[in-house]
Amino acid sequence: MDETDRRIISQLQEDGRTTLQDLAKNVGFTSMGAKKRLEKLEKNGTIKITALINPSALKLHPAIVMLEMDSAEAMEEVLERFKDCPRVVQIFKTIGGYNLVALVVAETRETLESISMEKCSLRCSRGIRRSEFYPVSDTYFSPFLQIRENLVQKERKVAPCNVQCDPCNRFEKQKCVGCPTTSNYKGTL
Repeated sequence: MDETDRRIISQLQEDGRTTLQDLAKNVGFTSMGAKKRLEKLEKNGTIKITALINPSALKLHPAIVMLEMDSAEAMEEVLERFKDCPRVVQIFKTIGGYNLVALVVAETRETLESISMEKCSLRCSRGIRRSEFYPVSDTYFSPFLQIRENLVQKERKVAPCNVQCDPCNRFEKQKCVGCPTTSNYKGTL
C-alpha cells in the first residue's frame, strides 16, 4: 500500500459516498485512474465498501463476550453455530486466556440478558472452560459497527444456532424479542 492508496482509503473512511471525481482530485489522478486504484484495492481484499450501522441510533445494546475454549474443535463448533447469527457482529480468535472474543448486539436490555445466559447464548456452547460478558456503555472514535442486517430474515422456524424461541421462558414472558431470523421475532432489526 502506497501513499495514494492511503489517501483513497482515508477519504472513503471519512465519506464512503465520495465520488470518483473527488477521489481523483484528492490523489491527483484522473477519475479513471482513481477508479482503477479503487477496484484494485477491492479486488485484492484490502478494502470493502459497505454500510455500517450506529447501534445508538437504533437503540441497540452492544456487549463483549469473552470465551476460553478447551479445544480447537469446540472453537470450530462455536464459529459454525453462530456464523449466520445477526446478533453476532464479529468474532475474534485471540492468543491468551480467553481465545475467542465476540461483539454482539441486542435490541433491549432484557434481550441482552437473554443472549448472555439462555440456550442461544455463545456462553452456552460445548467446550467452554470459562466466559465473561461485558455490556458496552460507551463507544469511542467511531460509533459505527458492521451489524449483519443482511442476516435478518424473519422467516425461519428455528434460529441458525438451532434454538427455538417459542418454548423459551424469557420469550414467553416477553423478556426477549426472539431471534431476528425467525418468523416470531418481535424486535426492531
